[in-house]
Amino acid sequence: MEKLSFADYYQKKKAYFESHLAASFPRVPNPVAILEESMRYSLLAGGKRLRPLLLLTTIECTGKNADFAMPLACAIEYIHTYSLIHDDLPCMDDDELRRGQPTNHIKFGEDIALLAGDALLTHCFALMSTTALLEHTSAGNILKAIHILAESAGVFGMVSGQVADIQRQYVQQSSEEALSFIHAHKTGALITAAVQIGSLLAEVTERDFSELSGFGAEIGKCFQIQDDILDVTGVKERLGKSPGTDQKNETLTYPLVFGLEKSKQLASQCYENALRHLDNTGINTIRLQELANFVLKRDH
Repeated sequence: MEKLSFADYYQKKKAYFESHLAASFPRVPNPVAILEESMRYSLLAGGKRLRPLLLLTTIECTGKNADFAMPLACAIEYIHTYSLIHDDLPCMDDDELRRGQPTNHIKFGEDIALLAGDALLTHCFALMSTTALLEHTSAGNILKAIHILAESAGVFGMVSGQVADIQRQYVQQSSEEALSFIHAHKTGALITAAVQIGSLLAEVTERDFSELSGFGAEIGKCFQIQDDILDVTGVKERLGKSPGTDQKNETLTYPLVFGLEKSKQLASQCYENALRHLDNTGINTIRLQELANFVLKRDH
């Protein structure tokens, strides 16, 4: 059978995931139908779906069918979407456009947007703890996966990164140190978790788990550097959001600290580091290499 090009693989895998994501959605009581509408509005609005695809592709790189892990892939996208809804709120980044459409709070109001984010966050753990998963993996693996995601999304990961970003002027750190902490936690932690959960479910060796975790950390950093670059150089129609938000909000970014050209070099350096981690594994990582290349060269 002829191997699919990465572009075809990505589109096919993404469409397959989208169908499962839509099917995973909970039905809510009629009196609060607006909650379901608000949740669906952001969850099903498209996007790169990088985190779930990293999770599924990591499993497939070991030669296993990843379909059984779809509830966990959906769960990580629920977490990511909740974070976007909350990040866009006026008390945070105060954005009005996300994935080419009005942000959730512009569409539904701040109160419903806040609660839609809360609902997505909590339902993620209902998906991860479904008993159907026990037909394919152990309870111990499911527990570890839940632990990884909870830590990466919370006080030891994404939430701490967001707080550090908001409070950075009060932290006695150099700009480089603060930037490294913010991006490793705010963005990198969830991307790393996706790879780690995939590695866990694929039951790779301890060494491969360590190397794949390193890959996740480096590609997470690469993703955020490229995000910072695109906020300067990107086009609104491709980004699906307004560029220049970081400058407007006086956000600490790689171009601000290092300049645009140095930032591009650092993104490439992270990409090379990520590939080195993959080279040290004992599995076929071609698709993960291609995803890493996509992260580096994307324009949206």
